[in-house]
Amino acid sequence: MPRVAIISDTHVPTRADEVPSWVVDELGRADHTIHAGDFDSRKAYGRIESLANGLTAVRGNTDSPTIDLPRIATVEIGGVTFAVTHGSGSPTGWAQRVVETVGAESGDRDRDPVAVAGHTHEVVDETVDGTRILNPGSATGAAPADRTSMYVATVEDGEATVDLRTGTD
Repeated sequence: MPRVAIISDTHVPTRADEVPSWVVDELGRADHTIHAGDFDSRKAYGRIESLANGLTAVRGNTDSPTIDLPRIATVEIGGVTFAVTHGSGSPTGWAQRVVETVGAESGDRDRDPVAVAGHTHEVVDETVDGTRILNPGSATGAAPADRTSMYVATVEDGEATVDLRTGTD
């Protein structure tokens, strides 16, 4: 069963000095890492890339264009397609905007992709219009988050089981 680390909004160095050690450990145990943007620096991106055993990442609204990442990316793992975007705008309507953004990526697939997005720093695992949306919060607890958080997904037979991890686990 592939293990997928799902993180976002690390904001290093503007809002945090480094990625917490427990998150680093989870990245090392994962078969693949998904990062939904807002690294904040080329150095932070390089650090995550060096820790990951395969990385799918997108650019967030605070990332410099020098971090050459797409605004949306997809990856298929164990029969599950993850469509990754950062998200944008106010928290009001955020989920619907994410669904609309990844909708173009779903094409003629038999099932909708799992949407992974960040931006709000709020943990989300909900289904909107048939699309499961995951927001892992902020891996560094960057405001307005009230804790450090991420998801770890295990994928088997085209199904993803998702567990929330926090710095208090």
